[in-house]
Amino acid sequence: MSVDYILNGQGYGNVAAQLMSCNFDAGALRPFIGNDKRSYISLQDGKNDDGGPKYRTVPLANAAANLLREEWKYIDLAVIEAATPRLRAWSDLRGSSGALTIPQGMGKTVVESSRVKDITPAKVSMDSLAQADMDVPGGDTIGVPLPIIHKDFRFSARQLAVSRNGQLPLDTTAASMAARKVAEEIEQMTIGIGAGAGFEFAGYQIQGYTGFSDRLTYDISNPTLGGWDPMTLVKEVIAMRKAAEDVGFYGPFKMYVSADWSAILDEDYKQGTSTSSATTIRQRIMSIDNISGITTLDYLSGFQILLVQLTPDVARAIVGMDLTTLQWEQQGGMEIRLKVMAIMVPQLRADFYNGTGIVHGMPSHNS
Repeated sequence: MSVDYILNGQGYGNVAAQLMSCNFDAGALRPFIGNDKRSYISLQDGKNDDGGPKYRTVPLANAAANLLREEWKYIDLAVIEAATPRLRAWSDLRGSSGALTIPQGMGKTVVESSRVKDITPAKVSMDSLAQADMDVPGGDTIGVPLPIIHKDFRFSARQLAVSRNGQLPLDTTAASMAARKVAEEIEQMTIGIGAGAGFEFAGYQIQGYTGFSDRLTYDISNPTLGGWDPMTLVKEVIAMRKAAEDVGFYGPFKMYVSADWSAILDEDYKQGTSTSSATTIRQRIMSIDNISGITTLDYLSGFQILLVQLTPDVARAIVGMDLTTLQWEQQGGMEIRLKVMAIMVPQLRADFYNGTGIVHGMPSHNS
């Protein structure tokens, strides 16, 4: 077994060495065969006018690519199509305005930021020359690790040969399955479960919504027990929102529910002796001020509910590398190894006084 790794800025092994030689640019491990049958790689070379990455294509002088450009397109499409449906909580987090992209994220291991104390109020006077408090904000440093989430798969040289002879299309099932596993881990990490939840490095820890140490918690009623009605849920969601407001976070809030809640939310909203309603429970919850949307999370269990203010001071996505597929050879080129990998982690934050806009509702044991 061969092992590739990077330690103290030095690459060990062929794969790691290639990444090091190209400043950790993943394009170094995505060689393709051009129309002229020569081998090339595309490396980042600055940014376009719109801020997106600009690429330059470089011929490979001492190595040969195994995959055609079209084959890379099939693989990349399979990876994206398999991963996207699994990323609900993560997609919301990344789609918010506070997402942070780390260029060449392979070369960084942690992201640090500061929590700043509040300062004294502004002074009111008739003359701006009146002496005001000269505050110097204090605070502390927080951080989050940047681990690589990855899953390997492979092709044989013979599979590629059969595909190119037109007998069978390139089978991207393995690529789809690998991408799904990576996406599931990212989603679970964001929620706060799975192998990545609680991952520690350099004294910092990844925390998801349900495991965030500073999250606000609230006991909610179990809808399967006697005495529960839809108004109970309405009141409890309002109380959860109020808990965040009490520590200075005013939304809007995205509401996440488990699959058990999702079925209940689509029932008619009935109060007391009412037997019919033109409104579902979901619609009634959405009428609450500052509830911006309701999304079911596959990996949220039981009757849990989350309210999350998707602003940078509460929760943001950190992207060191998008879902990417890398390729290298084994066994003299007879085996084509590939790896779906990403550096995509949540960063959840509280203010210096441990206030946050994340509220976690859970049924109490006796409700």
